[in-house]
Amino acid sequence: MGFSPSSLRLGAALQAIRSSGVVACPTEAVWGLSCDPYDSLAVRRLLQLKQRPVSKGLILVASSVSQLEFLLSDLPAQQREQLAASWPGPATWLVPHRDRIPPWIHGAHPTVAIRVTAHPVLSSLCSAWGGALVSTSANPGGAQPARAMFQVQRYFGASLDGMLPGHTGIAARPTVIRDLASGQIIRV
Repeated sequence: MGFSPSSLRLGAALQAIRSSGVVACPTEAVWGLSCDPYDSLAVRRLLQLKQRPVSKGLILVASSVSQLEFLLSDLPAQQREQLAASWPGPATWLVPHRDRIPPWIHGAHPTVAIRVTAHPVLSSLCSAWGGALVSTSANPGGAQPARAMFQVQRYFGASLDGMLPGHTGIAARPTVIRDLASGQIIRV
């Protein structure tokens, strides 16, 4: 998993994201699709590619806790420590969004799913972007998440605006999603 993208490939992915594009890259367990969470056109395209309803919401992924600070600043210290202890890594948490993110990201929920990734490709992309990005599994609704680049290409072909090569991490399944307030596991 210790692979970081070349500056040329990273630059191309950033240009695609700046142009309302959707790019694919490996994550801790599966390939993911990413875009600018504040670009409604990009998110709409991503949801169409996945055949996913906006009401389900999407995950925001970052390369550092500071990129998510706007969502964490008023959490109790104990909850912030719990998050910090699990990151970077394959731990996704639901935290209150308090209308600090667009509705097309949180969907029909009072919380938003967030993660600080340890994957070098996705982390490099978030660092170069300078903030959190959408990250959702690279598969159409009902299909198995892609674990290799060729599967992403089979699912989406030329519909994507970019791909960052690399290998997925060693996790066998997409990250567990937990509610920070209750500790309840939402997705195993």
